Amino acid sequence: MTGTTRTSEGLDAHRRKLLFRSWHRGMREMDLVLGRFADAEIDNLTQEEIDQYERLLDIPDTEFLPLITGERPVPENLDSPVLRKILASRRTMTF
Repeated sequence: MTGTTRTSEGLDAHRRKLLFRSWHRGMREMDLVLGRFADAEIDNLTQEEIDQYERLLDIPDTEFLPLITGERPVPENLDSPVLRKILASRRTMTF
């Protein structure tokens, strides 16, 4: 079970891959945060935002989770519109 609330039908191959990667991180907490974000936003992201999102998905969970939870400040080189969207989305989530 992934937890996804959407189908990948209608998405191009690249977005389908990113949706899958969002729900299959390895750390359940990250699956929930990034998976829910991708469910809601993956089809609305611009190509530039897709590129930013893909770079964020390359960050290991053990480094990314403290940024998402606010335990560590976001480094300047990772700050991007997509990360700010993820953080805003995360603040509205209940677990």
